[in-house]
Amino acid sequence: MESLRDRAREWVRAYYKQSAQHLVRAEEWLLILKPDASEEMLLATLTHDMERAFPGPDSPVLDPRQGVDNPVYNMAHSERSARIVSAYLQEQGASQESIAQVARFIRVHEYGGDDDENLVQAADSLSFLEVNVDSFLKWLDTGHTQWDADTVRAKFTWMYERIQIAQARELARPLYKEAMRKVEGRISTT
Repeated sequence: MESLRDRAREWVRAYYKQSAQHLVRAEEWLLILKPDASEEMLLATLTHDMERAFPGPDSPVLDPRQGVDNPVYNMAHSERSARIVSAYLQEQGASQESIAQVARFIRVHEYGGDDDENLVQAADSLSFLEVNVDSFLKWLDTGHTQWDADTVRAKFTWMYERIQIAQARELARPLYKEAMRKVEGRISTT
C-alpha cells in the first residue's frame, strides 16, 4: 500500500515540475541529517515550497532588491505553503494532529526554531545549494534585471549562513563554495 509520503512525492512531482527535484532532494537531505525523522518532518520538508506550484492572486512575490531574506515575503510564502499542504493532507485523510505538525514545520522552514525545525530548514538550504544554484546563474546569463551578481551572491550566502545545525553547515560548505565560484566564473566571462 502506498504511504502518504509516497503520494505526497507524486503530488509534488505532478504540480511542481520545475522544482520538484529541490523538494525531493530536501527530503533526502533530512534523512541524511536525521535518519529517524518523523513522518511530519519528512512531509513538511518534501512540501515546504508547494505554494509556488499554485500561483494565484494571494501569491507572495519576492523583490530581491528588498533583500533576499525579506521576512515579509518569507512569512507569506511559508504561511501560504502551510495552508495549501494542510488542505492536501486533509484530502488524503491525515490526522489533524499530523496536519498541524506538518504546517508548523513549513511555517518555520525559512528561519528554523527548535532542533527539529532547524533540521527542516537545513535540509532546505542543502538542497537549494545542491539543486537550485544553476537556475539563479541562468538569470545572470540572461541579464535578469532583479537578480544581478550581487543579489545572487547574497541569496547563496543567506542560504548557507542561515543553517544552524553544525553537521549540515559542514555538508553545505563545499556546495556554497562551488556556488560562489560559479558566480565569479559567470562574472569574469561577461
